[in-house]
Amino acid sequence: MSAAVWHGRQDIRLERVPRPAVPAPGWAQIRVHWCGICGSDLHEYLAGPVFIPVDEPHPLTGLKGQCILGHEFCGEIVALGEGVAGFATGDRVTADACQHCGECRYCREGKINLCERLAFTGLMNDGAFAEYVNVPANLLYRLPAGFPLEAGALIEPLAVGMHAVRQAGDITGKTLVVVGAGTIGLCTIMCARAAGAGRIIALEMSTARKQKALEVGASLVLDPAHCDAVAEVKALTGGDGADLSIECIGHKQTAKLAIDVLRKAGRCVLVGIFEEPSEFNFFDIVATEKQVVGALAYSGEFAEVIALIDQGRMDVTPLITGRIPLDHIIEQGFEELVHNKDRNVKIIVSPGRAHATEGAGS
Repeated sequence: MSAAVWHGRQDIRLERVPRPAVPAPGWAQIRVHWCGICGSDLHEYLAGPVFIPVDEPHPLTGLKGQCILGHEFCGEIVALGEGVAGFATGDRVTADACQHCGECRYCREGKINLCERLAFTGLMNDGAFAEYVNVPANLLYRLPAGFPLEAGALIEPLAVGMHAVRQAGDITGKTLVVVGAGTIGLCTIMCARAAGAGRIIALEMSTARKQKALEVGASLVLDPAHCDAVAEVKALTGGDGADLSIECIGHKQTAKLAIDVLRKAGRCVLVGIFEEPSEFNFFDIVATEKQVVGALAYSGEFAEVIALIDQGRMDVTPLITGRIPLDHIIEQGFEELVHNKDRNVKIIVSPGRAHATEGAGS
């Protein structure tokens, strides 16, 4: 089968590789329909290894070095391992990417995203930029009849946004600032709107992404390059600041900004992946009793996102900016995102050429 295999920094190769073996007990084999290019995939392309283990085999999966990327996918079950119940071949599904041990404290508490031996599909085990992928069946979610297949590749990033919203607590009627309107920022805005946020203020500098933020549910957008975002948010909230903020970029300056826009006793959720440490005076938190919490991936939010899409309460169409076949994943996928990042949100890839009809940026 064809697959996009990571070999090293700026070295992803489209190769012919063996189809995955018959799935092990408790696992399923999926024929991939669509798989989205995630920011983590782009990080591995530009600066990897970031998450891919290269020095020692991963303790859960045994993978070391070369890895088939891709974890935002949907497809059809073609084979089931022994002992899998509740699914059948032919079922259309998507999958949580958090492969976990099931034995550590966090798995026993149901917090599989915090597993001591956590392995993300497509980073610590072979993923879905391929015609077929094997995944643990306990990570599968069945897609309802008539569910749009393209939307199946957006469930994973939307689940990240929904998990961040859940970490924020009760947002009903409250003012929320979303820092960054990239893929995860836009997904967070959509989830916050569906969850009942009162006013959603997006902070974004890209012209194209500003428009996208408004399109998917932001009340207004502020550009920190052209205004004092903290002062503007306070002016919009009677001098107090926002009730909640969610940081979706992962930069030391935007993390501080996400805290600074809050009122006293407000809550900041950090979702962005930070590549370097930052300096911060924690007395600012002590003196204001602000709360700062993290949000890693998701913990059961797939079902909620699937239901929202199925009910027509969440439209993923504005997020899809490219549809490409697997054999164009380098030039029309990764390179397109490098050179035209601002105009692209989510490029989805089909290993079956018949599924992919439009190029990136379309």
